[in-house]
Amino acid sequence: MNSSFKNSTVLHRLPSALSAQLFRSAAPRRLQSGEVLFVTGEPGDGCYRLEQGLLKVVITSPEGEERILSMLGPGTIVGELSMIDGLPRSSSIFAIRDCTLSFISREEFAECTKQHPEIYGYLTNVLAGRLRETDAAVAAASFLTVKERLARALLELGELLGEADGAGRVVIRHKISQSDLAALAGVARENVSRVMSDWKRRKVVTQSGGYYCLHARETLKRS
Repeated sequence: MNSSFKNSTVLHRLPSALSAQLFRSAAPRRLQSGEVLFVTGEPGDGCYRLEQGLLKVVITSPEGEERILSMLGPGTIVGELSMIDGLPRSSSIFAIRDCTLSFISREEFAECTKQHPEIYGYLTNVLAGRLRETDAAVAAASFLTVKERLARALLELGELLGEADGAGRVVIRHKISQSDLAALAGVARENVSRVMSDWKRRKVVTQSGGYYCLHARETLKRS
């Protein structure tokens, strides 16, 4: 499956040598699960590399409705857009697991890219990857049914956080709330509850200890 989460982890990384140069003087930053890294509209004072943990990229409507654009794993560069265009943050970033990050200031970023201008080429690829993910999310929201969008979200979570249990099932090793699942799929929470009840009854997806277990991935893919 072509997972946008799996692609995020790859496309949002710089080559290790350049990443080491860029973050050689980085300051450590730690977030607990649920803490905010930055919010939409804040000044872009620097960028981060995620060393451990899991982040979610969120946009919020004027009415307070939340949409999760993507989830980001270790090695991801976060906040680089403001380093390029100088504008405020375009989205909000929250920790959904305890996180360790490395931070460099805008001044450090500018100094490093003077010495290594090729970093801009790689960051262009990062931004292109994110644009493709956004295109895919818009297409899903426009053309897929509620069930199809939810199936897509669960399969992508399985790619990012899943562990095979040896019996053909994939256990998503993170407690995902129905609200987060709704925000990720771009559907109403009550629709998530309705579809999940049907899938649980049919043993397509079950829940144990707070973890979702994907029993019938082929059924979800067909959805």
